[in-house]
Amino acid sequence: MAAAVRTTCAYCGVGCGISATPTGPRVVTIRGDEAHPANAGRLCSKGTHLGETVGLAGRLLHPMIGDRQVRWDKALDLVAKRFRDTIARYGPDSVAFYVSGQLLTEDYYVANKLMKGFIGSANIDTNSRLCMSSAVAGHNRAFGEDVVPASYQDLDKADLVVLVGTNTAWCHPIVYQRIQAARTARGTKLVVIDPRRTETCEGADLHLPLRPGSDVALMNGLLAWLADKGMVDRAFVDSHVEVPDGFWEHLATGHDLWTTAQTCDLDPAVLLRFYEMFAAHPRTVTLFSQGINQSIRGTDQVNAIINVHLATGRICQPGAAPFSITGQPNAMGGREVGGLASTLAAHMDFAPENVARVGRFWAAPRMATRPGLKAVDLFRAMGEGRIKALWVMATNPAVSLPDAGNVRAALEKCPFVVVSDVIADTDTTAYADVRLPAAAWGEKDGTVTNSERTISRQRPFMALPGEAKPDWWIVKEVARRMGWSGEFAYDHPADIWREHARLTAYQNEGARVLNLAAHAAIGNGAYEAMEPFRWGGTPFADGRFPTPSGRARMVKVGQMDLQAPLADWPLTLNTGRYRDQWHTMTRTGLASKLARHREEPLVEVHPADAAALGLNDRDLARVSTPQGNSTFRVMLSEGQRVGEIFTPIHWTDRTSTGGRTGLLPRPLVDPHSGQPGFKSTPAALAKVETEWRGFLIVRAEEPVRVPCLWATRVAVPGGALYEVAGNGDAARLESCLPRGERVEAIDATRGTRRVAVIAQGKLAGVLFVTRSGLLPSRDWLIDQLQAEDVGAAVLAARGPGSQPDKGATVCVCFDIGLNQIVAAIREQALVDVPAIGTALGAGTNCGSCRPALARILTQTNEEALDAAE
Repeated sequence: MAAAVRTTCAYCGVGCGISATPTGPRVVTIRGDEAHPANAGRLCSKGTHLGETVGLAGRLLHPMIGDRQVRWDKALDLVAKRFRDTIARYGPDSVAFYVSGQLLTEDYYVANKLMKGFIGSANIDTNSRLCMSSAVAGHNRAFGEDVVPASYQDLDKADLVVLVGTNTAWCHPIVYQRIQAARTARGTKLVVIDPRRTETCEGADLHLPLRPGSDVALMNGLLAWLADKGMVDRAFVDSHVEVPDGFWEHLATGHDLWTTAQTCDLDPAVLLRFYEMFAAHPRTVTLFSQGINQSIRGTDQVNAIINVHLATGRICQPGAAPFSITGQPNAMGGREVGGLASTLAAHMDFAPENVARVGRFWAAPRMATRPGLKAVDLFRAMGEGRIKALWVMATNPAVSLPDAGNVRAALEKCPFVVVSDVIADTDTTAYADVRLPAAAWGEKDGTVTNSERTISRQRPFMALPGEAKPDWWIVKEVARRMGWSGEFAYDHPADIWREHARLTAYQNEGARVLNLAAHAAIGNGAYEAMEPFRWGGTPFADGRFPTPSGRARMVKVGQMDLQAPLADWPLTLNTGRYRDQWHTMTRTGLASKLARHREEPLVEVHPADAAALGLNDRDLARVSTPQGNSTFRVMLSEGQRVGEIFTPIHWTDRTSTGGRTGLLPRPLVDPHSGQPGFKSTPAALAKVETEWRGFLIVRAEEPVRVPCLWATRVAVPGGALYEVAGNGDAARLESCLPRGERVEAIDATRGTRRVAVIAQGKLAGVLFVTRSGLLPSRDWLIDQLQAEDVGAAVLAARGPGSQPDKGATVCVCFDIGLNQIVAAIREQALVDVPAIGTALGAGTNCGSCRPALARILTQTNEEALDAAE
C-alpha cells in the first residue's frame, strides 16, 4: 500500500487536513488528518466521501478547440494569439479572467500577475466575489487591511457565540462541532440570527428569526442599547478607534428596543434577551457568513457587526472577535494575492504608491492603475460587447452568477471564450471556443489559506491523467507565448510561492499584517514539508491597526428602507447551500452517498403560504422572479418565515430540468464590494400540474436526456436514478432505456407502467411511471444494478421476504435512513442523540446530522406519548 499523503480538503473555507492513502488506480482512502489544527482528524460528510469523487467520469483529459482534440501547443498558441490580437485592437480592458476559490494560491498569483502587471488591466475577478467580498470591504474599511481578527481557538474560549447569517451545522460542520464541544465543556452560550430556522438553530440558547435585510438595524440597535447601559469600552475606543463625527448621535435616534424590534420583525422580549446575553458575556465571537455578505448592503452589515466589537473592546482578545468564515477552500489565498478586481497583490490597493511598488517588484511593463470590473459588471460588459475575450478558470458562471440567463447570453456573444476546467461538459464549457484540461483536487500541488488565515499544503496523491496540467502551468505557458518568458519562468509551484512571499515583505516595514518574509527563501524540500501555519499571529493584539492613524475605524451605517411585498412578486426568495452538496455539483454530484440526503432541488415553503397557493408537500412549483423562472419540488417547512421561500444553488442543466436558482436573483450588488444580493429577491410561486410521475434507473455513467417536464439526476451505486414527472404520453421515456431484453407490466386502471431491461442477466434499466398509483421505494431496485441473475421478478420492486424501507437518508456518513432511526428509538427506548449513535452509528462521524437526529428523537417520543394517552 502507498504511503498516506497529507493534504487539504477541497471544499469549504474551514480548511480541514486530510490523510489520503492511494489503494489502487484512481482509488483512495480518505481520513481526517489528526495533526491538522483546523480539524484534528474530524471530517464532514463531503470530506469523508471525497474518495468517491476522484474517478475520471466526465473528466476533460485533452485540450479541445471546439469539439476537436488538439495538442497543447496548438491550444496555447491560439489562446495567446487571440488575447494578444484582441488587446492590440481594442486595448487591455477588452479582455478578462474570471477565476475561482478552487484555485491554489500559486495558480491565483500567476493569473493575477499576468493580467494586472503584463496585460495591463485589472479585469480579473473571482467567484469569491459572490461569497465573501463584502467581508473584504468591511475589513478594509474598519482595519485598513483585509485581516480576519479571529481564529478557531477563539471559539474554544468564547462564553458566547453569535452566528449571523450562517447555517454552520450544514455549511461548516467542523466549526459547528467545535462550538458544540465548547458548549459541552464550558457552557458556552449560542445565539443564532437567521430568518430561517435551520438545523443550526436546534438546541441553540436563542434564535432570532429576523426580517431579511434588517441586520444593520439589529446591530445598530444592540450597540445603542449597550451604549445606553454604559457597556462601551471608552478606554479602548479612546486609545485605539476612530469614531466618525455624529456616530453616537446617529445611534441615539431610531435605534431603541421597540423600533429595532419592529424593523427586524422580532418579539421585543426575544430581542432584549439577546441584548442582555451579549452584555453578560464579554468573551463573544460573532461568526458571520453568506447571510451577511450576500446582500446589496453586505459591507454595511459587516461593519455594523465590527462596530459592536470595536465599541466594546471585544476584538483580538481570547474568545472575543468578529469572525468572517469563508465559503471556498482558497478564497483567502485569492485575497492574499490580489485575485479580486478591486485589489492588487499582497493586500495592497490601487493607491499610486502601491501600483508603483508592485510594478517595480514584477518589473511589469504596464501595470493596471485602477480597479477592474467586478464579476457582475464584468459579464454585463461582455453582454454589451466591451469584453471581447474571456478566460474562465475552475468555475461555472453560467450557473452560479445572478441573472444567469443574461450571463449565458453574454457568453454566447463573446467572440472568444476559454475555459480551463476539470470537467469536460458544464453549463459554461458549452460556450467555450477552447477547453483546457486542468488538474483536479487529488492532483494539485500548492498551498491554500483557510478562514482563520492558516496556510496548508495541497499535495498530490494521484498522477495527472491524460494531458491535464496544473492551472499555474497553463497560465504561465500562455504568458510566455504572449512574450513574457523570463517573467514567468516557473518550473515548480515552490518558485511561485517564494515570489509571492517576497512580494508580501517587499517594502512592507510593518505597513501590512500580511508578511511572509520567513518563507521568501525556503527550498523546495522545505516547501514540500511545510506544516500548516497561521500568518499574522494574533493581529491587532497591541492595539495598532494598519491604518494611517494606527487606529481601527468605526463606520456610520444606516438601515436601508426594506421593500414591502410587491403585487406581482409577493414572496421573498432566499438562496443557499445543502449539507452534502457543493457549488454546482461537478464533484459532489459524483458521490452516490452524498446524493441521497436531498435528491432533488426543493423550494422550502411555510405551510401557511403553501395552503394559500394550493400547494402540497412534494408537488412541483414554479418559482418566478423578474429575471427568470425555474421549477422545484415543494417541501413544506415550519422553519421558513411566512412570505419567504428558499431554494438551493447546486442544480444545473446537467443534473435537472429545473432547480436553476441562478436564473432567479437580481443582478444588484453592494456598492462597496460588488457582491450580489442573493438573499432577498422578490418572487412568486405557482403550482405546476403534472399528469404522471415516476422514476428511471439506468446502469450508465453518462447523463441521459429525459424528455419530460421534470427530471432530476441522482448518482447511485452502479448508475443513476432519475426522478421524473410530466404530461402527455409517458411511454416516450422508454427511449431512455438501454438495449436488452424487455419485460413490462401495465395497470391501465391506475395508469401505471413498469418496464425493465435485462442484459446478460444484469439489470440495465427500469422505468416506473403512474398516474394515480403508488410508487415503490427505489433502494432495492438500485441494489439490483449490481446484482447477478436478475429476472422478470424485478418488476415487483422488492425481493423475497420482508424488505423494510430505510427511509430518507439522514446520516450520509453511515447511510442511515429516517425509518431505521425511528424504529431504533421506539424499539430500544433511546432517549438522547448519543444513544442513537451507539445504536446505529448515526451522528458519530461528521456530526452535521445531529440536529436532525435531535428533532427526530423529540418528534418520535412525542408521538409515543400521544399514542399512550
